[in-house]
Amino acid sequence: MVIWLIFGLGALSLLVAFMYSRMVTSVSIEKGAESPQEVAKLTEISEAIAEGAMAFLKREYRILALFMVIFAVIIALTVNDPHTNIATGMYSAMSFLIGAGISVAAGYIGMKIATKGNVRTAAAARISLAESFGIAFKSGVVMGFGLTGLAIIGMMAVYMGLNAMLPNIETHILMEILSGFALGGSSVALFARVGGGIYTKAADVGADLVGKVEAGIPEDDPRNPAVIADNVGDNVGDIAGMGADLFGSVAESTCAAMVIGAAAFTLLPDDTRLSALLFPLFVSGVGIVASLISLFFIKPKTEEKVEGALKTALVLSTLLMLVGLYYPTMMMIPQTFVIGTKEYHNSGVFICLAAGLISGLLIGLITEYFTSHRFKPVQEVADASKTGAATNIIYGLSLGYNSSVLPMLLMAITVVIGFSFAGMYGIAMAAIGMLGTIAVGLTIDAYGPVSDNAGGIAEMAGMGKDIRKRTDALDAAGNTTAAIGKGFAIGSAALTSLALTAAFLTRANLPEINMLNPEVMAGLFVGASLPFAFSAMTMRAVGKAAFEMIEEVRRQFRTIPGLLQGTARADYATCVDISTKASLRQMVAPGILVIASPLVIGFLFGVQMLAGMLIGALIVGVMLAISMANSGGAWDNAKKYIETGKLGGKGSDTHKAAVVGDTVGDPFKDTSGPALNILIKLMAIISLVFVPFFMNHGGWLTKMFK
Repeated sequence: MVIWLIFGLGALSLLVAFMYSRMVTSVSIEKGAESPQEVAKLTEISEAIAEGAMAFLKREYRILALFMVIFAVIIALTVNDPHTNIATGMYSAMSFLIGAGISVAAGYIGMKIATKGNVRTAAAARISLAESFGIAFKSGVVMGFGLTGLAIIGMMAVYMGLNAMLPNIETHILMEILSGFALGGSSVALFARVGGGIYTKAADVGADLVGKVEAGIPEDDPRNPAVIADNVGDNVGDIAGMGADLFGSVAESTCAAMVIGAAAFTLLPDDTRLSALLFPLFVSGVGIVASLISLFFIKPKTEEKVEGALKTALVLSTLLMLVGLYYPTMMMIPQTFVIGTKEYHNSGVFICLAAGLISGLLIGLITEYFTSHRFKPVQEVADASKTGAATNIIYGLSLGYNSSVLPMLLMAITVVIGFSFAGMYGIAMAAIGMLGTIAVGLTIDAYGPVSDNAGGIAEMAGMGKDIRKRTDALDAAGNTTAAIGKGFAIGSAALTSLALTAAFLTRANLPEINMLNPEVMAGLFVGASLPFAFSAMTMRAVGKAAFEMIEEVRRQFRTIPGLLQGTARADYATCVDISTKASLRQMVAPGILVIASPLVIGFLFGVQMLAGMLIGALIVGVMLAISMANSGGAWDNAKKYIETGKLGGKGSDTHKAAVVGDTVGDPFKDTSGPALNILIKLMAIISLVFVPFFMNHGGWLTKMFK
């Protein structure tokens, strides 16, 4: 019964995504048009963005396909559990490839609808703000519900398939094989996040520095050759990248809970054990229903109410989840269960879920406080711009460091609650709770780049000031909610990584870690260094790619007669090609660092040092990710605050200083910061999947010196 209920909820999510996609694509861009020329211009621009986005995806996926095949072979040859005669590595590799394939499909679907929704959002702005908002939001719904449905159905299908092919296998080994699904999704997320982040920021930095600062032309001005690449980047980084990131989080947290649950519920009767084991997937199903209900309460009529409406959906879905999860938890989780030697109760599991839900919401609201120009911290960064770019950057860095304190304290409290009420299983359930409203959370997050693209399209098409005012209002709200989404993604990544680490420790027979053990201590230092090495590589990658973009934009301004006067057309395709090639080339090295680190440490030094490395990377990576994301968001919104007419407005020296700060912050908030999510999660899931190999062959170098 529970299996078909989970399938049904997943199917409901996909049905919602399909219906909303039809709503978006059925809207005509000709409605309310002033002239056929305007329609032709809108079509031309939107097609250029769509072609650029799809070209990038196709080239990225070709590289990914090669990586997936090679990595699947490695999994098949090495990940074999010695406690069974079954070739578990082969099945783990199959699970890995399915997870990767579904993650790719989710990114493709999100990209497709975003590139159709952006031009329709711009066109609908002719009618009203409410009409325009509806298109952008519906585009986000397709991404949010489509991804959630694919994740649930995918994991359920793999579980049933494995159960049918391996009927006599022990449950905990089956769950280890299923973890390959999460590894596949997270591997795609790594390259989608890093590659997409490098792409979008190379274009953005190039467009801003040469266009706005040097040439003094407005943002999204069609005379700027980098504007199409910039708009393409919004899609590949913030749609495909974010989607793959959160897809991985859902799969990883679910696998972690099921691995731990397999040990906790092993002595229960078959029906009871199955319900308890699949409960993490059912939680995501409840989140679909809660998110769907919240959609009906999002109907802003004025510019001032857009941001509030989006946040209302997030708060409402959280409250509905709290109400909707109590009864299923009491029914599906046994009244008492044992982990290790300690007995826990089903009511404690509900408390863990509630702690994760509330913590995720609060982290999002704290992020808003530090990144929205309605509040004092960002206004202070804007005010610091009066004395130049240097003080703007100093204040922005200070804000980022300060903003990481409260989220870390919240996560610490959540971890204590989770472990107190349900041990390691409680930590995993807290992570699942935080991700419970992922459908509406990703909807709100995907809304941002669609509305941003709409504003750019409206500007490039020369649409009226009233239309641009409406799209700017939508973009401003999306910018704030995107920052909330990044805070939420980082918080969920932290708990997910901790849950995966807990599952790894469970399977590695390490119920406790001695922090004074030299191997553990060495692992902590190595792990703490990895986020900095990764961030340095991704920041440098953006710098290299941006340098190529800047030189190309300058070249076109110099060599194309009449370009700056608006009488000649910019060569957009060359800039798109530069971003594509540079991002794909530069994403390889950070990817190798993340994937190779746990494999090398586990093989050479063993599970003790690997456990220390995971913990060190988790703590430092989360703090660095929050700091970078919030600094970048604050710099961006400080610039937007000035552009509203404050402190001299557009074109002033204060504004120019803020643009420099925003340019520095771009790779902080859209490349390195979000990509750190993948670092901490991917290393943890690799460690979990390869734990049989590490148990049999790990510590090779350490053993030589003993």
